[in-house]
Amino acid sequence: MRVNIRGKTLKIDGLDVFITSTIGIIFGFIVASIIIALIGVNPLIAYRELFMGAFGSSQGFSFTLMRFIPLALTGLAVTFAFRGGMFNIGGEGQLYVSALAATWVAVNITGLPSILHIVLAVLAGAVAAALFAFIPGFLKATRNFNEILVTILLNYIGVYLVGLALNTFLMAPEQRIPWSSRIAETAVIPKVMGGSPLHMGVFLVLILAILVYYIFWHTTWGYEVRSVGANPEAATYGGINVKRIMIITMVFSGVLASFAGSLEILGAQHRLQEGFLVNYGYYGIPVALLGGLHPLGTLLAAFFFGALFNGAVAMQASTGIPVSIVGMVQALAIFGVIGITGARQVYLSSKGVKRRESS
Repeated sequence: MRVNIRGKTLKIDGLDVFITSTIGIIFGFIVASIIIALIGVNPLIAYRELFMGAFGSSQGFSFTLMRFIPLALTGLAVTFAFRGGMFNIGGEGQLYVSALAATWVAVNITGLPSILHIVLAVLAGAVAAALFAFIPGFLKATRNFNEILVTILLNYIGVYLVGLALNTFLMAPEQRIPWSSRIAETAVIPKVMGGSPLHMGVFLVLILAILVYYIFWHTTWGYEVRSVGANPEAATYGGINVKRIMIITMVFSGVLASFAGSLEILGAQHRLQEGFLVNYGYYGIPVALLGGLHPLGTLLAAFFFGALFNGAVAMQASTGIPVSIVGMVQALAIFGVIGITGARQVYLSSKGVKRRESS
C-alpha cells in the first residue's frame, strides 16, 4: 500500500509497520532510560512502577483502557484521513463540538429508553463533528484551501464554543461554575462490570476499528479512498470523483473523532466541563503514525499510549520522575519509526538504482 502525502509516497506494509514500531518503542525506552539514570533513578525501577501503575491492578488496567478509548478513536480518525491523502488535524475541535451536542441531548431530552437516549446523543455528536469536518473537506476539494490550517483554526472555534456554552445556556443552573448539569441516567453508558470505571464504549472502539479495516480493503469506497490517497491524479484518470472522495473522507474522519467526545461524556465524566479532554485530538496524530496508519495498528498504539499516560502517574508518585518523561518516550518512538522507515526507503531506492544500472 502506498499513501501520497504532499507529493511524498509512503509505502506501508503490515508486518514492516509492526516491526518498525516495535523497534521505535524500544529506542524510545532506551534513550529515556539514559535520561532517567542521569536524574539518579534506576530505570528498571521506574519502568516497573510505570508497568504496575498501568497493569498492576484491575482498577489500574481499567483506567488504562479508559485512556485508550479516546486515543484510539482520534487515532482512527487521523488514520482514515491520512489514508485518503488528507490531513485531519481537527480532531480536537471535532471531539469538542461532539461532546457539546451529545451533552445537550443527554441533559435536555428526557423520558426516552436508555438505549435510544444514548444512541440519540451519540448521533447528535456525530452530526456536529461531521459538519465541523465538512468545512475543511469542502474548502480543500473545491478551493484547494490548506486543510491543515483550516482544521487548526476550527480547533480553537470548537474549544471556545464549548466554553461559551458552559458559561451561558449549558451552565448548570444550581452552580455558577462553567460546567453542565449531570446528564440524565438514561444517557449514561453502562459499565463493563460493577465497580469498574470502564464503560461499554470500549467495545464500540473495537467494532469501529474492524469497520474501518473492512471499509479500506473490502469495499469499493475504501478502494477509492486509498486510490485518492495514493495518487489523486491517477484516481481522476481512473474515473474516481476525487473531490467527492476528499469531502466524504474528511467527514467520516470527523465522525470517528466525534465518538471520542461523546463517549467520554456519556461513559466517563457524565457532565461537560472546560478542558474535559485536553489535547486528545492532537494525540491521535502520533497514535496513527506509530500504528502505521493501519486501523489495527492504531489500536495497539493507542493502548501503548494509554498505558504510558496512566502508568506515568504512578511512576511519578513512586520515583519522583516527572510525567513529561512519557512525552519523551512517545516522541522518541515516533522519531525512531520515521528514521527507520526513511532509512529503509533510501536503502530500497538505492538498491533499485543499482539493479537498473547493472541491467
